[in-house]
Amino acid sequence: MSTVTDSFLSIVVPLYNEEDNVVLLTEKIHESLDGYHYQIIYVDDFSKDKTRKVVKGMDDSQVHLIELKKNYGQSLALAAGIDYAEGEYIITMDGDLQNDPSDIPKMLGEAISGDYDVITGIRQKRKDSLVKKIPSKIANFLVRRVTKLDIKDNGCALKVFTKDIAKGLNLYGEMHRFITLLAHLEGGQIKQVPVKHHARHAGVSKYGLERVFKVVADMMLLLFIRKYFQRPIHLFGIFGVLLIILGMFINIYLLIVKLGFGEDIGTRPLLIFGMMFILGGIQLFTIGIVMELLIRTYYESQQKRPYRIKKISIGDGKAA
Repeated sequence: MSTVTDSFLSIVVPLYNEEDNVVLLTEKIHESLDGYHYQIIYVDDFSKDKTRKVVKGMDDSQVHLIELKKNYGQSLALAAGIDYAEGEYIITMDGDLQNDPSDIPKMLGEAISGDYDVITGIRQKRKDSLVKKIPSKIANFLVRRVTKLDIKDNGCALKVFTKDIAKGLNLYGEMHRFITLLAHLEGGQIKQVPVKHHARHAGVSKYGLERVFKVVADMMLLLFIRKYFQRPIHLFGIFGVLLIILGMFINIYLLIVKLGFGEDIGTRPLLIFGMMFILGGIQLFTIGIVMELLIRTYYESQQKRPYRIKKISIGDGKAA
């Protein structure tokens, strides 16, 4: 039976202006993963300081540096690192030393012993300022209420993924905030564990209150993907039909008023609303049909199936 230390690991760390942190972070990873087989993948998101130079100067065979051509953001930096990763387990973490690499062995143990696809951290006694804590609490609350997925700390970057789940994530925009939810949508089994959290060692935070608005926008997109990606006609078609019916009722009422009572309806705003509802409903219904065709093209052109199989067993329970 294989153990955690037998597995090859990939630690993916996006970097942006972390010249004062990356050497100490590398030392802590080596110290925490003594006896493990692993690679450290640093993805430099077009840093403006000497981060790339510092990483290259380490002369460490276990350190791999991916340099992006411009600043793409944390999500695409993570995606680049995950695509490059070769490990059976892929660990993601921040490069500011707020995550503690010493938590990784415990999380790996949970992943292999509990047959989980994702182990995500819950930061204990967070050492962040209110400017970071408040948006984070709002975002976590919104995600739990809207998605019904009880993740207590979506913002914790320290996570352990199986290779299968990590490689199947489609990260774009700023979806790294919802990476656990994306894994859940891919069928991943998730477990949360408490992890340590430290104050930033050096540099400045890249997050502020504007994060709340980005979270809301991204969450609306994920809500659509989660509920209606494979059946968009159920969203756009239903709203379209409701608007058409509402517009028809308004216009029938106005027709009765015009023909039955001889009143002038040409200057009534209600007439405009009635026509807008009908036209808007037709547009939404048409969008639903077009999106249904696009979804079919998405799956059939790439020979994808709208489901994922975790395991197939034959007779004696052994996996096929």
